[in-house]
Amino acid sequence: MNEPIDLISHAALRELRSFTRRTGQPTDGAQLDLAPMEHVQEIEIDEEHVTITYNETIAFRYNANEVTHKEWSYKYNEDPEFVKAVASVIDLARKHLRDLPDNVACPPGCAECCSGYEPFVSRTDVQRIADHFAIPYDQAFKSYVVPRNSADGFVVGYLRKVSEDASDQCVFLKGNASGRHFCGIYEARPHDCRVFTPIGCDDVDKSLRHDRKFVPGSPFGPKHPPSLPKKTRRARRRR
Repeated sequence: MNEPIDLISHAALRELRSFTRRTGQPTDGAQLDLAPMEHVQEIEIDEEHVTITYNETIAFRYNANEVTHKEWSYKYNEDPEFVKAVASVIDLARKHLRDLPDNVACPPGCAECCSGYEPFVSRTDVQRIADHFAIPYDQAFKSYVVPRNSADGFVVGYLRKVSEDASDQCVFLKGNASGRHFCGIYEARPHDCRVFTPIGCDDVDKSLRHDRKFVPGSPFGPKHPPSLPKKTRRARRRR
């Protein structure tokens, strides 16, 4: 019975022998990786080298995963064909330099980011909300923040939702439907909300127009009355 011929290995062996004859350097076929380049995960290009990460495999364990991949690096700037190919990529980048993403502004009344997302809050954020409602810090924290420890101590929790469901809407979100939503504490909103950008964001209600007129309604009103200073409370009890 005839054994099948491994044409790839034979071609690689010929290449190694040719290299040895040309350079005088010894080669070992066992040191040559013959696996095809598939499942490319990343391509990095600098002014001299192109590096391709490919053929990633993951061994899943109970407590840690073992991730392995192959990496090919090539000094392309001495290869005219490769230089030309990289130049084509740069030309394409220049062509698309001023392309804009689908969303550079939020459609009025959307508030998709106010559902699902859980904005983290710092002590400063909580104090801002407390000052907004003229209530003590502890009261604002208990009413509107789900506690969460952070390694650096900066984050103290995240804003509550109207239910225990993390995908539900923020407790401060006002309006009864998409296109009518608005933040009930906009001036006092947390830092996470202030720095959010819609640029490139896919979580928007695409049925809403960006040029529609929108007027927010009344702000969020606490269900509890603002706390009064102790002297004022004692004075009211005496009456």
